[in-house]
Amino acid sequence: MQCVRKQNARSKSQELLHSAHGKASASDNMRRLGLEGDTDLQFLLNGGDLVKVRSSSWKKNRYYKLQEDCKTVWHESKKTLKSKQTFSIEEIEAVRTGRKTEGMMKYTEDAVEGRAFSILFKGRQKSLDLIASSDEEAKKWVSGLEKVVSNTNSLTPQKKTEHWIYSCMEKADTNFDKKMSPKELKSFLQQINIEVEDEYVKMLFEKCDASKCGYLDGKEIEHFYKILTWREEINVIYGEYAKTGGLMSAADLRNFLFKEQMEDMSQSDALQLIDKYEIDENAKAKQLMTKDGFLMYLHQPEGLIFNPTHKILYQDMNQPLNHYFISSSHNTYLMEDQIKGPSSTEAYIKALMKGCRCVELDCWDGSDGEPVIYHGHTLTSKILFKDVIKAIKDFAFKTSEYPVILSLENHCSVEQQKIIAQHMISILGGALVTKPLGDKMPTCFPSPEELKGRFIVKGKSLDKLEDKAKAADDASVTEEEDDEADEEQENSKTSKSLKLAKELSDIVIYCKSVKFHGFEDSRDKQSFNEMASFKEGMAEKLAEDSANEYITHNTDKLSRVYPSGLRADSSNYNPVPLWNAGCQIVALNFQTPCTEMDLNQGLYLQNGQSGYILKPPYLRDRATEFDPITLTRGPWLKQKILHVMVISAQQLPKVNESKHSIVDPLVQVQIYGVPADTTMKQTQYIENNGFNPMWNENFQFEVCVPDLALVRFLIEDHDSTSDNEFVGQYTLPFNSLRNGYHHVPLLNKNGDLLSSARLFVHIMIVNSE
Repeated sequence: MQCVRKQNARSKSQELLHSAHGKASASDNMRRLGLEGDTDLQFLLNGGDLVKVRSSSWKKNRYYKLQEDCKTVWHESKKTLKSKQTFSIEEIEAVRTGRKTEGMMKYTEDAVEGRAFSILFKGRQKSLDLIASSDEEAKKWVSGLEKVVSNTNSLTPQKKTEHWIYSCMEKADTNFDKKMSPKELKSFLQQINIEVEDEYVKMLFEKCDASKCGYLDGKEIEHFYKILTWREEINVIYGEYAKTGGLMSAADLRNFLFKEQMEDMSQSDALQLIDKYEIDENAKAKQLMTKDGFLMYLHQPEGLIFNPTHKILYQDMNQPLNHYFISSSHNTYLMEDQIKGPSSTEAYIKALMKGCRCVELDCWDGSDGEPVIYHGHTLTSKILFKDVIKAIKDFAFKTSEYPVILSLENHCSVEQQKIIAQHMISILGGALVTKPLGDKMPTCFPSPEELKGRFIVKGKSLDKLEDKAKAADDASVTEEEDDEADEEQENSKTSKSLKLAKELSDIVIYCKSVKFHGFEDSRDKQSFNEMASFKEGMAEKLAEDSANEYITHNTDKLSRVYPSGLRADSSNYNPVPLWNAGCQIVALNFQTPCTEMDLNQGLYLQNGQSGYILKPPYLRDRATEFDPITLTRGPWLKQKILHVMVISAQQLPKVNESKHSIVDPLVQVQIYGVPADTTMKQTQYIENNGFNPMWNENFQFEVCVPDLALVRFLIEDHDSTSDNEFVGQYTLPFNSLRNGYHHVPLLNKNGDLLSSARLFVHIMIVNSE
């Protein structure tokens, strides 16, 4: 085992010693990605000319090239040779072929379709629209980038850490002598988020400087790497269970899984884990697991905190549609705020790719007879309705195959309403629901399973469902608008009316918008397919003052909740109290990074990210007595005690990219759920260490209604003079927690994975006495 480890470490140090721009370095990185000799990757490393497209008049030649680290792409203008810029492979969300972005469709001609491709980035960074000199070159760029992105994402956490550490070492080697001086060592530690006293740097340096020559080289760097990546907590856990000559046998591993992880695995299961994750071939041949193999296991899905059986589709999808929480977006077209922010089809694509199943379309009369979508009476930009429908059709079912609800906010004239209906029918075709499913007139919603791959229109309708088959005499009818259609003029009390085109009315089947006149009125007069929309303030008041009535209403009706029009910055309200009240369509501004969106992402992380979560039985039963406020006794009370030990974290990102800015991390463990369960506890902060801080702090929580609880792990950078700054977070349903020692992946503000950063915790859930 020692021999294998030395060989691995030697190759790592050799990787560092090669020049950052040398051929050997590129070769090592190609091998690291499992793409050694790949012609598409070699094409990227050679680079080439591309046309960058920003507008119809701004199309300029740029030279693009993948750097030898296989992690960054840089480009320059051949005219000035000064506009050199880079972006990281890890920033890329997707590579899209053809003229498939808004900019490409708007600023280029059909003739470049085969040569066009776009690089889309995570977060709010604008996409990069490019045109190659030939179809063949475009294919090579796309194929090469997709391979690098895919293989980078699939690297093990250890490999990502190794590569990151050695990249930082190369940056710290300021004189490029392939050696590390004490000053460079301290600079390196600052880069990886550790600030230490000069005396400690001196002690660490002397410990590794076996040759006493005043710098680290070769095996001395290997020694330093081992000190740096040593994890005391893993060593303690492993040592307690490795009872077979200092290593872990299948029986030892099974003992650990049973006692700590509370998993009743067979000897055969344990052997499979050893075979899958042990990296020392000699140990694997003897059916033993080394500490490195054990750490590898703890980083894999089997070792993460989220129950892997909840990542796949595991819930009953044959219940009526109103029995589910449905991932929903408000003002889906906006990329930023709702006063002057840009509107874009990309906003719909991003929401759909995140599993959103209800998108909003604010429709207004456009020029040339074409309806547009934007936030009315504001400076937000406009996009064509038909372009939005095309984008929705292309991306609706990439993440989830379950139905998408198109929530229309209709401000159009009758003529342009007819065009809206025509576009939906012609573009969406047979996927659009235009009549009730089945041969008989329905009395309840169809299920998500029955509606797979279908689009449902939510909007005003002239007729009741049973009258849909009858011909209407008038082409349009005047209807009073409800509150939702007046979001932009929230404070306006003027009565408005809307002429509704029959063509548009006819395709509203299961989600007919009606005004809410009270629970009694809804119970006595509303059909199952008639649904109300609630401003957040009204919905929150109902959830607090009339929770049980609201829940009962939502057992056979759909409810949509949307943010107040006064939220000019497109901020969000807390969705949890509305979910507690059984509201299915709790619409949030997906474009706004915030705690509320973290909670939304956490809830819908389960059930295969289908965007549909089956509500607990007591939120589906019309005779329910559940009230989340008073919390009387009932089947919802499944009281649990949650024990959380926050042990350590690894490779936390810097909040400020300044060389001397080091985070002082603390961890908050937050519970969101019914009021009785909502709480937070916090660790002490660790000064000047974002690389491997250790807390070893224990917390205990009582959770009364685990079905409705979410657990959020938040890491902040402590600041004694101002508000703490966000470092990373992870949110998941309480029922998806796993017992035992687990790593917690961390997400940035935009909800994207921080590739190397993680939290290490111990979880124990027991029934309350």
